[in-house]
Amino acid sequence: MDVNETSDAELLRRAANGDKGALADILRRHSPAVTRYAWALVANQQDVEEVVQDAFLTCWRKADGIDVVDRSLLPWLLVTCRHLALNLNRSRARNATVELPDDILVHDEDEEARDRLRWVTGEIERLSPLDRHVCELCLVEGRTYAEAADMTGISVGAVRQRVSRSRSRLRKAAIDDEN
Repeated sequence: MDVNETSDAELLRRAANGDKGALADILRRHSPAVTRYAWALVANQQDVEEVVQDAFLTCWRKADGIDVVDRSLLPWLLVTCRHLALNLNRSRARNATVELPDDILVHDEDEEARDRLRWVTGEIERLSPLDRHVCELCLVEGRTYAEAADMTGISVGAVRQRVSRSRSRLRKAAIDDEN
């Protein structure tokens, strides 16, 4: 580090006091390393950008509580980046959808497919109205849990729980129906 260059600790102190220029300096100094690290943790450029942005946003929000170790903020940023990437990967895996094969489409002559479709719709109809609405929002329309929570007036945790419980019920019903 150049003698005239401001230390990470000083930049962090200034950022904690609301100096956006200090955050810009931190970004300039550490974003290349954090971005390279994020590429090793997530699958695509959009996710890399999200994780890096969230890491620096977290730094900005928590600047007054961060301890700089060995005069560098980089270790803290990398650990934060790792946690954010792991959370994003878990979220993506939890919300991943499987493409249906083309041959599952219902044709007029395909009685078995019509029966399967009737059975699935019947099972969905057995869900409570709120569970059905939450599932339609999240599973059919592809809304996030937060969006579904806003639209239904319940918490994100309640949406997550309802979707999980509904999936389990439908899975169990499918297994029982096969046996």
